[in-house]
Amino acid sequence: MPVITSIADLKRIYHRRVPKMFYDYAESGSWTEQTFRENTSDFSEIYLRQRVAVDMDGRSTASQMIGQDVAMPVGLAPVGLTGMQHADGEIKAARAAGKFGVPYTLSTMSICSIEDVAENTDAPFWMQVYTLKDDDFMQRLFDRAKAANCSAAMITVDLQVLGQRHKDLKNGLSAPPKLTPASVANMMTKVHWGLGMLGTKRRFFGNIVGHAKGVTDPSSLSTWTSEAFDPSLNWDRIRQFRKMWDGPLIIKGIMDARDAREALNVGADAIIVSNHGGRQLDGALSAIRALPAILDAVGDKIEVHIDSGIRTGQDVLKALAMGAKGTYIGRAYVYGLGAMGEAGVTRALEVIHKELDVSMALCGRRDVRTLDRDILMIPEGFEGRWQA
Repeated sequence: MPVITSIADLKRIYHRRVPKMFYDYAESGSWTEQTFRENTSDFSEIYLRQRVAVDMDGRSTASQMIGQDVAMPVGLAPVGLTGMQHADGEIKAARAAGKFGVPYTLSTMSICSIEDVAENTDAPFWMQVYTLKDDDFMQRLFDRAKAANCSAAMITVDLQVLGQRHKDLKNGLSAPPKLTPASVANMMTKVHWGLGMLGTKRRFFGNIVGHAKGVTDPSSLSTWTSEAFDPSLNWDRIRQFRKMWDGPLIIKGIMDARDAREALNVGADAIIVSNHGGRQLDGALSAIRALPAILDAVGDKIEVHIDSGIRTGQDVLKALAMGAKGTYIGRAYVYGLGAMGEAGVTRALEVIHKELDVSMALCGRRDVRTLDRDILMIPEGFEGRWQA
């Protein structure tokens, strides 16, 4: 195994090994990609306060997310098409997360099905769902998650309409992907990836094909995906979904304090401050800039988590110190998965954990649960000063 010291090392290997179509799918945002870039770069605007001559022995990154013990407050975010980044990718990522002691969230638009992941892993995982029109499909999806012993459900609320991602359109990335001569030629150069895909039976959307009405094979999937998402979604509809699932519920995609209060009112156990990794509304604030106002709005009434832009353990540290109770990585673990399969996801978690642990120590703290803004230097006006 090559010497991996950072997530950037995994990204370089990932770039070499995975077809361009799927690399671009992960490494892109909508429209001009302003929000996609600033999700990451805005973390660098926050500085850490170094402390010395403080007892740093006996450190702990252990915590809880929605009442579940975690080795560190970092979950694996739901990422669609993970099984095209590496053969059986969802299973491999879930295994790595379970062994490490952090939550794994399976996307509805995964290649491996809920049942595939449950049959091939030991630790309970979380299930992400979209706000779709079909009540029968939604109820059965929740029921399947319950039968698979999923310990929480996560509803993504920021995908009523799809933000345009130029790279995906140019590459023919859709559900299912539209292969072009260029994309096929590129795939043929990715030998390790290709051998893995030839060796698995899981190449299509396992939660959809054979489960959604009228979707019996990949060829019928395109029509379903174009009609399934509900542009009329409102909070009453989300209340209906809440009734379909009686377990812990997380609502993902909150970027405004008013929406945070609405999520609290529908009975969610946690919210995720997220702009979908910069893949939906381009020109929106980065998640880390949006976090403080949302924390001020809901206080301790609901757990506030964050994703979008986290690439290092220091990013995790900054988000936790600002007040988030949990964080998520998406691209960071996908780089590891595409680079080296399950071992790569484990290495990504190890890198994040070490950066979090060492940086926390150098800030003079021994327990991740005691982090607060005292370790941060946040620039004046970081949240923005906007005209009324």
